[in-house]
Amino acid sequence: MRAYDERVAEFRRLHESGCFVMPNPWDLGSARVLEQMGFVALATTSAGFAWTLGRPDKGVGLDEMLDHLRAVADAVSLPVSADFEGGYAVDPDKVGGNVKRAAATGVAGLSIEDSADDEADPLLPLELSVERVRAARMAIDETGTGIVLTARSEGFVVGRPDLDDTIRRLRAYADAGADCLYAPRIETAEQVSAIVTAVAPKPVNLLVHTPFITVAEAAALGVRRISVGGTLARVAWLSFRQAAQEIAGAGSFSRFADLPNPDALFEQR
Repeated sequence: MRAYDERVAEFRRLHESGCFVMPNPWDLGSARVLEQMGFVALATTSAGFAWTLGRPDKGVGLDEMLDHLRAVADAVSLPVSADFEGGYAVDPDKVGGNVKRAAATGVAGLSIEDSADDEADPLLPLELSVERVRAARMAIDETGTGIVLTARSEGFVVGRPDLDDTIRRLRAYADAGADCLYAPRIETAEQVSAIVTAVAPKPVNLLVHTPFITVAEAAALGVRRISVGGTLARVAWLSFRQAAQEIAGAGSFSRFADLPNPDALFEQR
């Protein structure tokens, strides 16, 4: 197991050039398998973890999430970036305090998003959102961990797909101290290119949740980091549901053919 400081340094180095894929495991088993497959870093998924508990996304409390982050970071030797939702608070000072707690779990990075729990106005005001990023930056600096701070603008997730506003927010977050910028659910090459150009030289994380792009194409657009959010977990849920539906409906078990042996995977550790 690599030392924590080495993983943070490696994660920062990965953001300096090139393009890397950072898939999102939802539990310790999926994290270990992804590590065996040769990925260079991992990221948690709040949605994928919540589903393992029988809850929807955003249904996990702060203490549960901190325990999950600690467990995943301890399970692998790779840098792990935390999906830390909105910092589990609205007030910037409280966000900063929670970020300090997250930084102590062993993660090499974390993200803070700007969505609000309000259907009528689903994004937090820009000024408040900037203060939250600034508080997270200060908190990380005070811990001395050097973990990578990613700031997310959620407009395309919450039904406000305004590219100009998204870019305005990401630029402000970069000025507030974010190391990496992220606008989940953009899904055209033009949108990707516009964001990469707008926040340069800061690196951009691209969420790939539909087959709209390849790694090579994203790299050519200047994307530094690719994640998949809860999509790998959704693939697993699809296979599970299809097999169970066949049993319930047809009484047959055709999907039980040619299955992997997970014991063999984990015996390699």
